[in-house]
Amino acid sequence: MANTTFNGPVRSQNGFETVSINSTTGAVTVTSTLGATSSVTNLTATNLVFTDQNHPTKAAINATATATAAEVATGYITSTSVGTVTITLPTGTDLGTALGATRGTTLDLYVDNTAGASTVTVAVATNGILSAAAAAGSGAGAGLLTVPSGVTGIACFRITFASATAYVFSRIA
Repeated sequence: MANTTFNGPVRSQNGFETVSINSTTGAVTVTSTLGATSSVTNLTATNLVFTDQNHPTKAAINATATATAAEVATGYITSTSVGTVTITLPTGTDLGTALGATRGTTLDLYVDNTAGASTVTVAVATNGILSAAAAAGSGAGAGLLTVPSGVTGIACFRITFASATAYVFSRIA
């Protein structure tokens, strides 16, 4: 079938499907669906960040270090260290450049210390600002910036850009 370009809205009462067709058997497989209950309104290509929650690429940081922007951009950092580890995030400028960030860009960062034997602490660098809750928790010893080892050793942090070069760092799980 040929490609078709429309000038104006495309409408359907029964949704849309993306399909693939097996070249040998001709079998049709639905690969994605946008149905009647889905809602997508006024999206633009700018300011959208899509994350693959399966994290096919992970970064391993097993000693105290500053994470690179590329490591953080994977969205998933593991640590298997037997000793205490502090992971310092990259500067807001470096991370913002790597992500193509603008104000409102967000990235969820998972730190997985389930195979580690000691605590992992996350710290921010220049132009990284702790959220009010994270700042209060770290000062009060609440452990918002630490990830324990073992079965409970997974944390999720959200990095939200206030500009292209500055982010706010919050623990969300």
